[in-house]
Amino acid sequence: MLIVDGAGWHSSPKLAVPENIVLLKLPPYAPELNPAENIWEYLRGNTLSHQVWESYEAIVDACCDAWNGLMRTPDIIRSIATRDWAHVRI
Repeated sequence: MLIVDGAGWHSSPKLAVPENIVLLKLPPYAPELNPAENIWEYLRGNTLSHQVWESYEAIVDACCDAWNGLMRTPDIIRSIATRDWAHVRI
């Protein structure tokens, strides 16, 4: 099973899904099920908001800097993306 969001390429008729894989599509708006949504929200709210960039390249640079900065803080990522219900209980 592969969990996918609503991106068009996940449901394209051109997508060749192997027989041993089942796609499970997330609901249209369910950030609680897709932790990556919360990471993007964090970046927009804490690093990339209230700015104007001079060029497309400046936007890409700012996004790369924001992402690389976040990657250096695993505790923040863990706090944003961890879901109690997603843990395997042994």
